[in-house]
Amino acid sequence: MSYSPDGQHQPYRSEGQYQQQPYGASYTQQYEPQYQPEPPYGPPQPPYGEPEEPRYEERRPRRGRRWLIAGVTVLALAGIAAGVMYHFEIPPFTDKGKDVSFGQPAAGAGKTGGTGGAVQQAPNSKALMPTGPQAEFKNSMTLADGTHVAVTTLDGKKSGFKGKVWVWAPKEYNDPKFAKSGFPVMIALPGGAGYPNNYWMGTDLGLQTSISKWYAEGKSKPFILAMPVLNPGPDDKGIYWDGSDIPEQPKMGTWLTEDVPDLMKANFRTVKSRDGWAYMGSSTGGFASLKAVLKYPEKFKAAICSGPDIVPDSSLWKGHEKEKAENNPELLAKALIEKKGAPDVYLAFQVGDNENNKKTLPDVQKFIATYGKGPIHTSMRVIPGGQHNAKTYVPNMGEGPIQFISKVMEGPVE
Repeated sequence: MSYSPDGQHQPYRSEGQYQQQPYGASYTQQYEPQYQPEPPYGPPQPPYGEPEEPRYEERRPRRGRRWLIAGVTVLALAGIAAGVMYHFEIPPFTDKGKDVSFGQPAAGAGKTGGTGGAVQQAPNSKALMPTGPQAEFKNSMTLADGTHVAVTTLDGKKSGFKGKVWVWAPKEYNDPKFAKSGFPVMIALPGGAGYPNNYWMGTDLGLQTSISKWYAEGKSKPFILAMPVLNPGPDDKGIYWDGSDIPEQPKMGTWLTEDVPDLMKANFRTVKSRDGWAYMGSSTGGFASLKAVLKYPEKFKAAICSGPDIVPDSSLWKGHEKEKAENNPELLAKALIEKKGAPDVYLAFQVGDNENNKKTLPDVQKFIATYGKGPIHTSMRVIPGGQHNAKTYVPNMGEGPIQFISKVMEGPVE
């Protein structure tokens, strides 16, 4: 075999014949070139001399393949770079930080939508159109359905506290058929430090997508979410504020029950009555949610309290026993039961049977047994194997708690 320049093996050809003469005669070779046997081992050897240059037609497919490989490589690298830039939120590969108006004109665009003055509304309407002034919301993240979690810095006029609030509205909010409808609001409070972020704003816990899913399944109202910081600073040395107005401290109770609802009324179509206002929270956020509804039943109708504390226990209450008692859910519940004509409130509790604090479950059960009567309506879900964390609480909200409060809430309404 010989080795041709284009890499294809060709059969060896001789131009003469090997002839044998009669016995006793000499042998002659009548072919050119002289016969050389093939090597017994190894690959075929190329012929002597420079290989013949391939024709143009033979080279073009190879060159085309090289260009194709180069192009695919460039596109792959570009895709990787774009993914990295999106991950690290480098424009223009992310929409983080862009303005979000939630269906209203951009802030400062004039007296439409955000001021309330240009919106005509029937006097007997159950919906409250945005009252303004309009806040400046910046996109924090975009969900798969195109909805946005946005953030603003709220300068609380009533509390004097300035902090961040994240908001989210379900896709139905921008559906034309709900253009004149007010939506219910759920104020979602985290556990732990609750500062500088509210962990419900992240999509990893799935609160937003769960609400959309539950609404589609007929389990839940299409709640707008307000997700404020819970505390004015980190919980260094175990210090926290119990979502309350502790004397000589930032007024976090007023922040959560006055300033945050005012922000939502100013920027969203909401429900006029308390029938469109609820809380949810876990751990200390569950305590703050429970206390807010019991303290202001004329403003808030329901709460989902997951793994909550039942009584205030911040070290900052030292020397302020009177104010501490005014923020104690047990005492607030007792007073509500004794009050004639008190509005009904609805409290959905859920607790894991594997909480790290073994007192949480019996404390909640005792509260329900003692105060779950009269105007205080309760439900209880014990989560099998459930632990004290948000990843346990979110999916289990759809197994009873969200239905319990949604049955008594209103929205969307006109």
